[in-house]
Amino acid sequence: MNTMSLQTISSISRYKIAEKGCITGYFSPLGKMIHGDSLDILSNMDDNSIDLVITSPPFALQRKKEYGNKEQYEYVEWLSQFAHLVHRKLKNTGSFVLDLGGAYEKGVPVRSLYNFRVPIKLCDDLGFFLAEEFFWYNPSKLPSPIEWVNKRKIRAKDAVNTVWWFSKTEWPKANIKNVLTPYSDRMKKLLENPTKYYKPKDRPSGHSISDTFSNNNGGAIPSNLLQISNTESNSLYLRRCKLLNTQGHPARFPEKLPEFFIKMLTDEEDIVVDIFAGSNTTGFVAEKLNRKWISIEQSIEYVASSVLRFLPDKTLETKISNIYNDIINYKYIDLDTENIKINFNKSRKNVA
Repeated sequence: MNTMSLQTISSISRYKIAEKGCITGYFSPLGKMIHGDSLDILSNMDDNSIDLVITSPPFALQRKKEYGNKEQYEYVEWLSQFAHLVHRKLKNTGSFVLDLGGAYEKGVPVRSLYNFRVPIKLCDDLGFFLAEEFFWYNPSKLPSPIEWVNKRKIRAKDAVNTVWWFSKTEWPKANIKNVLTPYSDRMKKLLENPTKYYKPKDRPSGHSISDTFSNNNGGAIPSNLLQISNTESNSLYLRRCKLLNTQGHPARFPEKLPEFFIKMLTDEEDIVVDIFAGSNTTGFVAEKLNRKWISIEQSIEYVASSVLRFLPDKTLETKISNIYNDIINYKYIDLDTENIKINFNKSRKNVA
Protein backbone atom coordinates (compact mmCIF):
# COMPACT_ATOMS: atom_id res chain seq x y z
CA MET A 1 0.00 0.00 0.00
CA ASN A 2 1.52 3.34 -1.04
CA THR A 3 1.41 6.15 1.51
CA MET A 4 2.29 9.78 1.18
CA SER A 5 2.11 12.50 3.81
CA LEU A 6 0.49 15.71 2.60
CA GLN A 7 0.08 17.31 6.03
CA THR A 8 3.00 19.60 5.35
CA ILE A 9 1.21 21.02 2.31
CA SER A 10 -1.71 22.16 4.44
CA SER A 11 0.66 24.10 6.69
CA ILE A 12 2.13 26.28 3.93
CA SER A 13 1.05 29.68 5.18
CA ARG A 14 0.98 31.46 1.83
CA TYR A 15 -1.74 29.09 0.57
CA LYS A 16 -3.88 29.25 3.71
CA ILE A 17 -7.29 30.80 3.74
CA ALA A 18 -7.52 32.99 6.82
CA GLU A 19 -11.08 32.02 7.66
CA LYS A 20 -10.81 28.33 6.81
CA GLY A 21 -7.14 27.53 7.38
CA CYS A 22 -6.85 25.35 4.28
CA ILE A 23 -5.24 25.37 0.89
CA THR A 24 -7.19 26.40 -2.19
CA GLY A 25 -8.56 23.94 -4.73
CA TYR A 26 -10.58 20.75 -4.43
CA PHE A 27 -10.20 17.08 -3.70
CA SER A 28 -11.89 13.92 -4.90
CA PRO A 29 -11.88 10.41 -3.42
CA LEU A 30 -8.44 9.80 -4.94
CA GLY A 31 -6.78 13.13 -5.57
CA LYS A 32 -6.17 16.81 -4.87
CA MET A 33 -6.03 19.86 -7.12
CA ILE A 34 -3.94 22.53 -5.40
CA HIS A 35 -3.62 26.20 -6.27
CA GLY A 36 -0.03 27.29 -5.83
CA ASP A 37 3.58 27.28 -6.95
CA SER A 38 4.82 23.81 -7.90
CA LEU A 39 8.30 24.54 -6.56
CA ASP A 40 6.93 25.30 -3.09
CA ILE A 41 4.49 22.43 -3.03
CA LEU A 42 6.92 19.85 -4.41
CA SER A 43 9.46 20.92 -1.81
CA ASN A 44 7.03 19.92 0.93
CA MET A 45 6.33 16.46 -0.45
CA ASP A 46 8.21 13.42 0.80
CA ASP A 47 11.34 12.37 -1.08
CA ASN A 48 11.15 9.05 -2.96
CA SER A 49 7.35 9.03 -2.78
CA ILE A 50 5.96 9.63 -6.29
CA ASP A 51 5.49 6.98 -8.99
CA LEU A 52 4.94 9.23 -11.99
CA VAL A 53 5.17 12.93 -12.78
CA ILE A 54 3.55 13.69 -16.12
CA THR A 55 3.12 17.23 -17.33
CA SER A 56 3.07 19.63 -20.23
CA PRO A 57 4.82 22.85 -19.18
CA PRO A 58 4.39 26.14 -21.01
CA PHE A 59 6.49 25.86 -24.17
CA ALA A 60 9.30 28.28 -25.04
CA LEU A 61 7.40 30.08 -27.81
CA GLN A 62 8.32 33.41 -29.34
CA ARG A 63 4.79 34.77 -28.90
CA LYS A 64 3.72 35.19 -25.29
CA LYS A 65 0.73 33.08 -24.26
CA GLU A 66 -1.77 33.84 -21.51
CA TYR A 67 -0.71 30.74 -19.54
CA GLY A 68 2.81 32.11 -19.01
CA ASN A 69 5.51 30.71 -21.27
CA LYS A 70 9.20 31.60 -20.82
CA GLU A 71 11.67 33.00 -23.36
CA GLN A 72 13.74 30.38 -25.17
CA TYR A 73 17.08 31.55 -23.82
CA GLU A 74 16.00 31.11 -20.19
CA TYR A 75 13.70 28.12 -20.64
CA VAL A 76 16.10 25.24 -19.96
CA GLU A 77 17.32 26.68 -16.66
CA TRP A 78 13.78 27.61 -15.62
CA LEU A 79 12.48 24.09 -16.28
CA SER A 80 15.50 22.53 -14.58
CA GLN A 81 14.39 23.97 -11.23
CA PHE A 82 11.28 21.81 -11.36
CA ALA A 83 13.08 18.77 -12.77
CA HIS A 84 15.62 18.87 -9.94
CA LEU A 85 12.82 18.59 -7.39
CA VAL A 86 10.99 15.96 -9.40
CA HIS A 87 14.10 13.77 -9.36
CA ARG A 88 14.23 13.94 -5.55
CA LYS A 89 10.56 13.16 -5.10
CA LEU A 90 10.36 10.21 -7.50
CA LYS A 91 10.73 6.66 -6.27
CA ASN A 92 13.65 4.74 -7.71
CA THR A 93 11.14 3.00 -9.99
CA GLY A 94 9.46 6.30 -10.90
CA SER A 95 9.22 8.18 -14.19
CA PHE A 96 9.03 11.77 -15.39
CA VAL A 97 7.09 12.25 -18.65
CA LEU A 98 7.47 15.65 -20.26
CA ASP A 99 5.45 16.83 -23.26
CA LEU A 100 7.33 19.54 -25.18
CA GLY A 101 6.36 21.24 -28.42
CA GLY A 102 8.82 22.69 -30.87
CA ALA A 103 9.40 26.34 -31.72
CA TYR A 104 11.10 28.56 -34.28
CA GLU A 105 13.81 31.13 -33.74
CA LYS A 106 12.54 34.70 -33.76
CA GLY A 107 12.03 36.19 -37.21
CA VAL A 108 13.55 33.36 -39.26
CA PRO A 109 12.30 29.95 -40.48
CA VAL A 110 14.83 28.06 -38.36
CA ARG A 111 13.91 25.69 -35.56
CA SER A 112 14.94 26.31 -31.96
CA LEU A 113 16.93 23.58 -30.25
CA TYR A 114 15.55 24.29 -26.77
CA ASN A 115 13.48 21.09 -26.61
CA PHE A 116 16.59 19.03 -27.34
CA ARG A 117 18.70 20.91 -24.80
CA VAL A 118 16.17 20.00 -22.09
CA PRO A 119 16.86 16.21 -22.11
CA ILE A 120 20.62 16.80 -22.33
CA LYS A 121 20.45 19.07 -19.27
CA LEU A 122 18.24 16.67 -17.32
CA CYS A 123 20.42 13.64 -18.03
CA ASP A 124 23.89 15.19 -17.92
CA ASP A 125 23.39 17.51 -14.94
CA LEU A 126 20.39 16.28 -12.93
CA GLY A 127 20.86 12.52 -12.98
CA PHE A 128 17.89 11.45 -15.09
CA PHE A 129 18.01 8.66 -17.65
CA LEU A 130 16.24 8.93 -20.99
CA ALA A 131 14.13 5.78 -21.01
CA GLU A 132 12.61 6.53 -24.42
CA GLU A 133 11.42 9.40 -26.56
CA PHE A 134 7.86 9.40 -27.88
CA PHE A 135 6.30 11.52 -30.60
CA TRP A 136 2.73 12.74 -30.26
CA TYR A 137 1.25 13.32 -33.71
CA ASN A 138 -1.87 15.48 -33.63
CA PRO A 139 -3.40 15.33 -37.14
CA SER A 140 -5.99 17.96 -36.22
CA LYS A 141 -3.42 20.59 -35.24
CA LEU A 142 -3.81 23.89 -37.08
CA PRO A 143 -1.02 25.00 -39.45
CA SER A 144 1.66 27.00 -37.71
CA PRO A 145 3.61 29.21 -37.68
CA ILE A 146 1.38 31.23 -39.99
CA GLU A 147 4.22 33.27 -41.51
CA TRP A 148 6.24 30.29 -42.75
CA VAL A 149 3.48 27.74 -43.36
CA ASN A 150 0.39 29.67 -44.52
CA LYS A 151 1.72 32.90 -45.97
CA ARG A 152 5.11 32.12 -47.50
CA LYS A 153 4.51 28.36 -47.75
CA ILE A 154 8.13 27.44 -47.14
CA ARG A 155 7.65 25.09 -44.18
CA ALA A 156 5.36 22.14 -43.42
CA LYS A 157 2.75 22.16 -40.66
CA ASP A 158 4.25 21.44 -37.25
CA ALA A 159 2.00 18.64 -35.96
CA VAL A 160 4.30 16.65 -33.66
CA ASN A 161 5.31 17.16 -30.02
CA THR A 162 8.20 15.29 -28.46
CA VAL A 163 7.22 13.47 -25.27
CA TRP A 164 10.33 12.64 -23.26
CA TRP A 165 10.14 9.68 -20.89
CA PHE A 166 12.79 10.14 -18.20
CA SER A 167 13.48 7.76 -15.33
CA LYS A 168 15.26 8.11 -12.01
CA THR A 169 17.18 4.86 -12.53
CA GLU A 170 17.90 2.61 -15.49
CA TRP A 171 15.02 0.31 -14.50
CA PRO A 172 11.77 2.24 -14.03
CA LYS A 173 8.47 0.46 -13.55
CA ALA A 174 6.87 -0.17 -16.94
CA ASN A 175 4.53 -2.72 -18.51
CA ILE A 176 3.84 -2.43 -22.23
CA LYS A 177 1.14 -5.11 -21.90
CA ASN A 178 -1.09 -2.45 -20.34
CA VAL A 179 -1.16 -0.39 -23.55
CA LEU A 180 -1.37 -2.97 -26.33
CA THR A 181 -3.08 -1.79 -29.52
CA PRO A 182 -5.66 -3.74 -31.55
CA TYR A 183 -4.25 -6.17 -34.11
CA SER A 184 -4.42 -5.19 -37.77
CA ASP A 185 -6.83 -7.11 -40.03
CA ARG A 186 -3.87 -8.90 -41.61
CA MET A 187 -2.58 -10.00 -38.21
CA LYS A 188 -6.05 -11.23 -37.24
CA LYS A 189 -6.09 -13.44 -40.33
CA LEU A 190 -2.66 -14.80 -39.44
CA LEU A 191 -3.82 -15.64 -35.92
CA GLU A 192 -6.87 -17.44 -37.28
CA ASN A 193 -4.83 -19.59 -39.68
CA PRO A 194 -1.07 -19.34 -38.99
CA THR A 195 0.00 -22.07 -41.43
CA LYS A 196 -1.75 -20.34 -44.33
CA TYR A 197 -0.25 -16.89 -43.85
CA TYR A 198 3.03 -17.44 -42.06
CA LYS A 199 6.05 -19.74 -42.03
CA PRO A 200 8.90 -19.37 -39.47
CA LYS A 201 12.15 -18.41 -41.20
CA ASP A 202 15.15 -16.12 -41.14
CA ARG A 203 14.52 -12.74 -42.74
CA PRO A 204 16.99 -11.08 -45.18
CA SER A 205 17.76 -8.61 -42.39
CA GLY A 206 19.16 -11.48 -40.30
CA HIS A 207 16.27 -11.52 -37.82
CA SER A 208 14.96 -14.97 -36.92
CA ILE A 209 11.16 -15.07 -36.81
CA SER A 210 9.99 -18.08 -34.80
CA ASP A 211 6.61 -19.77 -34.66
CA THR A 212 5.77 -17.77 -31.50
CA PHE A 213 5.14 -14.82 -33.81
CA SER A 214 1.70 -16.27 -34.46
CA ASN A 215 0.76 -16.36 -30.75
CA ASN A 216 -2.21 -14.24 -29.73
CA ASN A 217 -0.92 -11.88 -27.02
CA GLY A 218 -4.07 -9.81 -26.78
CA GLY A 219 -2.84 -7.00 -28.99
CA ALA A 220 0.13 -5.47 -30.76
CA ILE A 221 3.02 -3.67 -29.10
CA PRO A 222 2.53 0.07 -29.73
CA SER A 223 5.15 2.20 -31.41
CA ASN A 224 6.60 5.37 -29.94
CA LEU A 225 4.57 7.40 -32.43
CA LEU A 226 1.28 8.22 -30.71
CA GLN A 227 -1.38 9.43 -33.12
CA ILE A 228 -3.94 11.22 -30.95
CA SER A 229 -6.20 13.96 -32.26
CA ASN A 230 -6.86 16.89 -29.97
CA THR A 231 -10.42 17.83 -30.94
CA GLU A 232 -12.08 18.90 -27.72
CA SER A 233 -14.04 21.80 -29.21
CA ASN A 234 -17.39 20.70 -27.77
CA SER A 235 -16.41 18.80 -24.61
CA LEU A 236 -18.34 18.94 -21.35
CA TYR A 237 -15.47 20.95 -19.87
CA LEU A 238 -15.64 23.64 -22.56
CA ARG A 239 -19.44 23.75 -22.57
CA ARG A 240 -19.41 24.41 -18.85
CA CYS A 241 -16.71 27.06 -19.23
CA LYS A 242 -18.97 28.77 -21.75
CA LEU A 243 -21.92 28.42 -19.36
CA LEU A 244 -19.94 30.23 -16.65
CA ASN A 245 -18.53 32.77 -19.11
CA THR A 246 -14.99 31.79 -18.17
CA GLN A 247 -11.99 31.03 -20.37
CA GLY A 248 -11.04 27.36 -20.60
CA HIS A 249 -7.35 26.53 -20.56
CA PRO A 250 -6.05 27.15 -24.13
CA ALA A 251 -3.42 24.37 -24.15
CA ARG A 252 -5.21 21.21 -23.04
CA PHE A 253 -3.82 17.85 -24.00
CA PRO A 254 -6.23 15.01 -24.86
CA GLU A 255 -7.12 12.37 -22.28
CA LYS A 256 -5.54 9.56 -24.31
CA LEU A 257 -2.06 11.05 -23.92
CA PRO A 258 -1.77 10.86 -20.10
CA GLU A 259 -3.85 7.67 -20.16
CA PHE A 260 -1.18 5.89 -22.23
CA PHE A 261 1.65 6.73 -19.83
CA ILE A 262 -0.35 6.29 -16.63
CA LYS A 263 -1.36 2.79 -17.77
CA MET A 264 2.14 1.87 -18.91
CA LEU A 265 4.15 3.30 -16.01
CA THR A 266 1.95 2.87 -12.93
CA ASP A 267 -0.31 0.41 -11.15
CA GLU A 268 -3.60 1.07 -9.41
CA GLU A 269 -3.20 3.17 -6.23
CA ASP A 270 0.18 4.52 -7.39
CA ILE A 271 0.72 8.27 -7.07
CA VAL A 272 0.60 10.46 -10.19
CA VAL A 273 1.55 14.15 -10.08
CA ASP A 274 1.10 16.96 -12.62
CA ILE A 275 3.09 20.11 -11.78
CA PHE A 276 1.58 22.28 -14.55
CA ALA A 277 -1.95 20.96 -14.32
CA GLY A 278 -3.90 23.51 -16.37
CA SER A 279 -7.37 22.04 -16.87
CA ASN A 280 -6.34 18.94 -14.87
CA THR A 281 -6.70 16.33 -17.60
CA THR A 282 -4.05 14.29 -15.79
CA GLY A 283 -5.95 14.19 -12.49
CA PHE A 284 -9.20 13.37 -14.24
CA VAL A 285 -7.66 10.42 -16.11
CA ALA A 286 -5.79 9.23 -13.01
CA GLU A 287 -9.06 9.16 -11.08
CA LYS A 288 -10.70 7.10 -13.81
CA LEU A 289 -7.80 4.64 -13.71
CA ASN A 290 -7.89 4.33 -9.90
CA ARG A 291 -4.59 6.08 -9.31
CA LYS A 292 -3.97 8.56 -6.52
CA TRP A 293 -3.11 11.97 -7.91
CA ILE A 294 -1.93 15.46 -7.02
CA SER A 295 -2.25 18.31 -9.51
CA ILE A 296 -0.76 21.78 -9.05
CA GLU A 297 -1.69 24.93 -10.94
CA GLN A 298 -0.71 28.55 -10.24
CA SER A 299 -3.75 30.16 -11.90
CA ILE A 300 -6.80 30.20 -9.62
CA GLU A 301 -9.04 30.61 -12.69
CA TYR A 302 -7.74 27.39 -14.23
CA VAL A 303 -7.96 25.57 -10.89
CA ALA A 304 -11.61 26.59 -10.57
CA SER A 305 -12.58 25.72 -14.14
CA SER A 306 -10.80 22.35 -13.97
CA VAL A 307 -13.31 21.10 -11.39
CA LEU A 308 -15.91 21.19 -14.17
CA ARG A 309 -14.39 17.96 -15.53
CA PHE A 310 -15.33 16.10 -12.36
CA LEU A 311 -18.97 17.11 -12.03
CA PRO A 312 -21.45 14.55 -13.41
CA ASP A 313 -23.52 15.30 -16.52
CA LYS A 314 -26.73 15.99 -14.60
CA THR A 315 -25.24 18.42 -12.08
CA LEU A 316 -27.51 21.47 -11.77
CA GLU A 317 -26.24 24.72 -13.23
CA THR A 318 -26.58 26.46 -9.88
CA LYS A 319 -24.45 23.75 -8.24
CA ILE A 320 -21.81 24.08 -10.94
CA SER A 321 -21.73 27.84 -10.51
CA ASN A 322 -21.54 27.67 -6.71
CA ILE A 323 -18.63 25.21 -6.69
CA TYR A 324 -16.73 27.21 -9.31
CA ASN A 325 -17.25 30.49 -7.44
CA ASP A 326 -16.21 28.96 -4.12
CA ILE A 327 -12.86 27.94 -5.60
CA ILE A 328 -12.42 31.32 -7.34
CA ASN A 329 -12.92 32.86 -3.90
CA TYR A 330 -10.07 30.74 -2.52
CA LYS A 331 -12.03 28.00 -0.79
CA TYR A 332 -11.08 24.33 -0.74
CA ILE A 333 -13.89 22.07 -1.93
CA ASP A 334 -14.47 18.47 -0.90
CA LEU A 335 -16.46 16.95 -3.75
CA ASP A 336 -17.74 14.25 -1.39
CA THR A 337 -19.29 16.67 1.10
CA GLU A 338 -20.80 18.54 -1.84
CA ASN A 339 -22.62 15.28 -2.66
CA ILE A 340 -20.79 15.04 -5.98
CA LYS A 341 -20.52 11.41 -6.97
CA ILE A 342 -17.79 10.90 -9.51
CA ASN A 343 -19.33 8.26 -11.73
CA PHE A 344 -16.17 6.57 -12.93
CA ASN A 345 -14.45 6.12 -9.55
CA LYS A 346 -13.81 2.49 -8.59
CA SER A 347 -12.92 2.94 -4.92
CA ARG A 348 -13.17 5.34 -1.99
CA LYS A 349 -9.52 5.24 -0.91
CA ASN A 350 -7.98 8.51 0.24
CA VAL A 351 -4.81 10.09 -1.07
CA ALA A 352 -3.11 10.70 2.24
